[in-house]
This record gives sequence, C-alpha cells and structure tokens, in this order.
Amino acid sequence: MTDNQGEPSLSQYFANDPPSFFDQLAEKEGKSQPKITDPYATYDFLPSASPVDTRHNVPDSVRDLWELPAVVEPGVAPVLTMPGVSVATDLNDPVQEAVSFLVDPVEAQHRKILSPDDVTQDERGLRELIEHGCFRSAVNLTARLLTIKQQGFGRAGYTVKHSPNSLQLWFTRLALLVKLGQFEIVKMEAEPFGSLNKPDVFYEFYHPDMHSDKKGSMASFSFRLLLAELPIYLGTPRIALDRLTELLAVTSQIKSYFEKLPDSEHNKQAASFWLTREKRILHSIVNCSLLVKDFSLADQLLRQLIDSPGTTADEKRSLLSCWGRIRLQCGDIYGAEKKFSEAKRLKEDAAAQDADLRELVDRGLLAVAQNDFQSAFDLFQKAAALDASSTMLYNNMGVCLLYSGKLKEAIKMFEGAIQRNPKLALNENLLVNLSTLYELESNNSKDKKIALLKLVNKNRADLSVGLDICLKLQTIA
Repeated sequence: MTDNQGEPSLSQYFANDPPSFFDQLAEKEGKSQPKITDPYATYDFLPSASPVDTRHNVPDSVRDLWELPAVVEPGVAPVLTMPGVSVATDLNDPVQEAVSFLVDPVEAQHRKILSPDDVTQDERGLRELIEHGCFRSAVNLTARLLTIKQQGFGRAGYTVKHSPNSLQLWFTRLALLVKLGQFEIVKMEAEPFGSLNKPDVFYEFYHPDMHSDKKGSMASFSFRLLLAELPIYLGTPRIALDRLTELLAVTSQIKSYFEKLPDSEHNKQAASFWLTREKRILHSIVNCSLLVKDFSLADQLLRQLIDSPGTTADEKRSLLSCWGRIRLQCGDIYGAEKKFSEAKRLKEDAAAQDADLRELVDRGLLAVAQNDFQSAFDLFQKAAALDASSTMLYNNMGVCLLYSGKLKEAIKMFEGAIQRNPKLALNENLLVNLSTLYELESNNSKDKKIALLKLVNKNRADLSVGLDICLKLQTIA
C-alpha cells in the first residue's frame, strides 16, 4: 500500500469509522514484505447513514413505491427471478479448524458458539445468531429457511413465488456472505436477482388476494442498494457506479413525485423519506467514486450532501470531517485542514475550549499525514479518554508508536487493549497489526500468534478476514 513514489501511504494504515454491516471491502493480502495495515480497504470513507427505513414513520404505500417494469412485448412470457442456494453444504468454522490443526482438538472443543440447531428455525433465530456475531451459522440457517421456501440448493432456475419474507431472507444471506468475504458464492446467488426489476418481485404480479391488494416492490430498498454495490466487492467498482447512478435516478424521481403533490403533512413526510434514501445512495456513490479515483465527483457530491435540505449542523460537521479525511487520502494536507476547520466551526458548543472526540481524531490524522507521530499519539490518547471503548483509537496509537520507533511499546498497547476488552479488541484491524508487529519483533512469532488464535477461539464467533491474513498463520497442511 504505497503512493506513486513508493513511500508508504501512512494515512491508509489508520482506521476511520468502524465497519458497517455489509459495506466494507476486505483487502487481499499481497505477497510482499510484512506491512502494518488495515485488513479493510478504505472503501467506507463516509459513515453509513442511519437505517433509512427506520427513521421515518411512513405507510407501506410510500415505503414500497417502485414502478412495476413494463412488459416489453405483450404476449411474451416475462423473465422471472429464479434464485437458489448454490452450495450443498454448510459453511465451516475456520477458527475451530485452525485450532484443531495448529494446537490440538481438545483446545478446539473450548469453542462455544451458537449453531443453527441452537436457535429457533425462523427469523427470530436468525436475528439471535447475528446478534451474537455467529455469521456463518446465520448463513447456514438462511439455507435451511430458503429450502423450506423451495429456494434451497439445486433450485436455481425453477419458478417460485416470492414474498417480502423470502426476499428479506435472501438480502440477509447475501449481506452476510459479503461480510464474510464469500464473494464467489455471492456472485452466483445474486445473479438471478439482477437489479430487482423483474415483475415477480412486485406485489402486482400476484393475485390481489395474495398480498391484500398491496402495490410496489416486495424487495427492500436495502436489498436494492446491496445489489448495486455488489460489483465493488467483485473488483468492478465502475459497474457499481453505473448501478448506483441508475438507482439514484429512480429514487430522485420518486422523491420529486411526492414533492410535486399538493402540500400536506403526508406528502412532506413521504418526500423527506425518499430524500433520506437519496442521501444514502449518494454516500455510496462518494465511496465508489473514490475507489475509481474520481475525486472531482466526490467533492461535488459531498457539497451536494452538505447543502441538501434537512441536513443538520451535526450531519454537516460529520460530512466535512469525512471530507477532510478524504483530502488526506489524496495527500492534500492544506485542503484537509480547511475542511477540519469548517467542521470545527459547526461544533455544537463552539465556545468550548476543550476539543471533542471528532476534533481530536481529525487533528490526530492530520498529524499522521505530517509525520508528527508523537503529536498524533497524544491526540488519539486524549480521544481515548473520551471513548475508552473505541479500539480504533488504540489501533491508531499503536501504529503511531511503531512509526516513532517504539515497537515494544506498540505491542504492549495492542496487548493491553485485548486484555481490557477481548471481545471488542480482537477485531480484524488490531489482529493484523499485532500479528505483523510480532513478525517484526522476532523470527519466532508463531507461538505468540497461536496464543492470539486461542483468544479468538474463546472470544470471537466469526472473523470477516481469513486467519492467513489477520493472524498470518497457515491453517492447512
């Protein structure tokens, strides 16, 4: 991970915001010399908007509004959505397998995580698995539930009746597979859905009695957004940019429809609801434009988001802060300082002398870009005092210590964070950095990395990056 001159692009080593549910891209580890890095590529530049379908109390007629695609040739049978689970067996548990291989089978038995058999065989059980971080078990349960709906293994290509429940199961399954980095499975299973524009994912396709005369899309907006973003994870961000732009055009059209209706509280709420969805797509387009290095488009859209109606001062401040961090990614320190200053002026208590968490992190990242690692460490340390639960800050402090020439202190920083809160600190970012530091410290790092594996075995259900990357351990013979 270097810039054009071959020097490390240090700002990319520092985490910004914690990964969201499905919009993080796992970076593939190269075969070069060990590096301190974030196992996630810097895809999630902007923090995801709040869940768009929960901030507004709108009726289903507003929420599901999506035009049924026109029949191109009357009398010709429409192309339908015919998905199916693509793998015959359950996803295995790589952590337990690694412990059994590298330590011993007895140690592997200490692993206590929920399996699909431990929960109810319905959506409630699925939610329980996800809440406990048992993502592979959740994927395996979705296969069972989809099999009940005649959409299990071997059913791809067969006509089936869809429902909001079945489509939500598919959305959950695909989102979990993306989070786990199972991109080949996702690619196969997402293909039948296309852009969710086939008629059988709309209420109108079925007999009115089947869905109580409801109209519009049975598929959630989040499902549409995931499918539009999917090419990012498959290495084709420009295709994602095209899909997101199409999704934005439809969303903006629906928003304009409500804006043009007679003035009423209902119509105002509906327009505001679709404006929120529009903003969420713009967030994704900004992230995507940065991946294809279209910084001009990113700047244009960020300004549009900031100037958008209804954007609060705190939201504007958050956007300006992210804009400054993006400027740092581009090596534009002066531009970053300007954005951070604008963000600071929007602070709720502008007269307060003490910097708040966001300001401290912004200043810390700016110091990193200026190679002032001691000042950056001090700023991240102050921020950690305001938010002791943030492993991102401890991760950044550890990297600052390393680049200040304090390898052993950096290792202690990471190890201390794990001791204080193993469930939270044993995340992919911190694990890959600590494993790399162990390699830099000694040629005999394997024992320490296996000790980390044992901690993961006891404290984490699933990791979204392979053990060969985040622990740098070969887990097969």
